[in-house]
Amino acid sequence: MGCLLHDIGVYKLYEDGVLNESRYITHGLEGYQLLKAEGFDELVCRIASHHTGVGLSRSDIEAQNLALPDVDLLAETQEERLVMYADKFHSKKPRFNSFDAYSKQVAAFGADKAERFNEFANEFGLPVLDELSVKYNHPIN
Repeated sequence: MGCLLHDIGVYKLYEDGVLNESRYITHGLEGYQLLKAEGFDELVCRIASHHTGVGLSRSDIEAQNLALPDVDLLAETQEERLVMYADKFHSKKPRFNSFDAYSKQVAAFGADKAERFNEFANEFGLPVLDELSVKYNHPIN
């Protein structure tokens, strides 16, 4: 269930039909609050709030001056980790992200982030994107 709803908070960021991209970092917490208000189990709600990047620690939030509460937002359960990992291979644009492309992107936030992404790959394997790319006409970067 959490995998289907993890990005639902994005809908709370639309103002007059336009996505407020400056608040995008908050979509996970917006999703958590929305799901909680609808009576979803805490395990499902946490997937929404704990899937950003490869996880955000309190120190990440402080160092990057993010508009998020001073809490750890790190994936802990296997489902949280899997949704977080799978989420990195497709963007909001019609394209797939290769493992290498996202590895480079996340490394800009620190070697520890790239290492965490590698740990997810070791745990869950690499997705086969070629067939999906052809089927959905979404290029792979």
